[in-house]
Amino acid sequence: MVKYGLDYTRCRWILPLLLGIGVIFGIIALAGRGWLESQTLPYVHQASLWESCTRPEQGGNWNCESLMNYAWGRAAAATYLVGFLLLVICFALAIIAFAIDTLRFNFIRGIGGLLFVAAVFSIMGLVIYPVKFSTEIEMTGINMFSWAYGFGWTTAIMEICLGFFFCCLPNYEDQILGNVKPTYFYSSP
Repeated sequence: MVKYGLDYTRCRWILPLLLGIGVIFGIIALAGRGWLESQTLPYVHQASLWESCTRPEQGGNWNCESLMNYAWGRAAAATYLVGFLLLVICFALAIIAFAIDTLRFNFIRGIGGLLFVAAVFSIMGLVIYPVKFSTEIEMTGINMFSWAYGFGWTTAIMEICLGFFFCCLPNYEDQILGNVKPTYFYSSP
């Protein structure tokens, strides 16, 4: 990307594309019912960020309880949701920043800082949830934090990594804009 500059059409949209993938992963984490699941048969426990569902071991209907009745459930959902909303804002700002012909590198660095704030909120929600869930909710059988919870962590890791990319990109402003003469390594025989 630095070799061809941000005007190189295929490289210009890599960072906003990665932010878009992070938004999709965040949606999956928010909507997924696989934050916690039973690991072995019979499947008796399933939970999302919003509710916890159990059923008798013989089978039957799922009995669901809202996690919004607990203060920690509201805190986990709110902090993860704030982190996700900041990620969506960063995605919109990145689309705007890279659509403008003249890049504003301080604007790009601000997006990186906002991504770090989003990562802090996301990680707070991702830590509150398992700690309080395992102490406050009675769990039967062998349970595991599952795929939707993993998508939440993937979103948080992407926020951190993309924050570094957005913050470090202005350090290569001259190379990106093509203001540096190429260096040729030639040795005479």
